[in-house]
Amino acid sequence: MTKFASRDLPDLLRRPLVTEKATILLEENKYVFEVDPRATKTHIKEAVEELFDVKVIKVNTLNGAPKKKRVGKFMGYKSRYKKAVVTLAPDDSITLFPEV
Repeated sequence: MTKFASRDLPDLLRRPLVTEKATILLEENKYVFEVDPRATKTHIKEAVEELFDVKVIKVNTLNGAPKKKRVGKFMGYKSRYKKAVVTLAPDDSITLFPEV
């Protein structure tokens, strides 16, 4: 298991994913993030709680399948990625799009 220092926890969350499915999950108080492939559920939970000052109930993770990519005659694969679906307590929320 990879160890992360507490000061490195915010670097585990790469970006929030805004897709049609992720937007539907927002109604259930679930947020989707792209995370470091080495991150565990415990690390993701600690990072979200520290960054956004919320209470995390549950973390589900998904390792994306490698997809083939062709460049000319050469075949390769896209880089690995990992998604995390974070369920928050009913009274908590994260502002992904601040109002202007």
